[in-house]
Amino acid sequence: MKNRGAMEMSVGTIVTIVLLMAVLVLGIFLVQRIFKSATGAVDAVDSEVQSEIIKLFAEEGKPLAIYPTSRQITLKKDDDPKGFAFSVKNQEVESQAFTYTIKADPAFDFSKCGSNFKEAQANNWLVIDSGSFNLGPSATLELPELILFSIPTTAPECTIPYIIDIEPGENYDGKIYVTIK
Repeated sequence: MKNRGAMEMSVGTIVTIVLLMAVLVLGIFLVQRIFKSATGAVDAVDSEVQSEIIKLFAEEGKPLAIYPTSRQITLKKDDDPKGFAFSVKNQEVESQAFTYTIKADPAFDFSKCGSNFKEAQANNWLVIDSGSFNLGPSATLELPELILFSIPTTAPECTIPYIIDIEPGENYDGKIYVTIK
């Protein structure tokens, strides 16, 4: 009788192990599919931004294209870094080296964001605030420059204008409004 009980228990254990392995394999398969679709979604968004910027250059003929075209973004406190993208078209007949700087507009009244809020705090939210690139004659950036903001939980809720200063030339400058929620 003891052998039969031991046999039933070992068969039950084997069946349980087989079922758990099947669930584990199925779980791994589903997680892999989810990550694959998420990666595809990111690639699709990236290609959409690039095509939108190319379309902006074609329609408007301007040397600077900013996405989103409304030039307004809303960011949440303590969220993943998010921001905007811009691209430049070299209007000269020779290759040029460009440099860019992003900073909070010094003409803005920062007291609107709180009596203790300063321009330096707004500039500290930028993940990368400057960079450079080279463009051939009448060429545009292959990949738009992405400007990201990392907003801390202590940030006040307000809208701050940021200046995009691209050298050489004044035709390349722009402004974008960042709203913190």
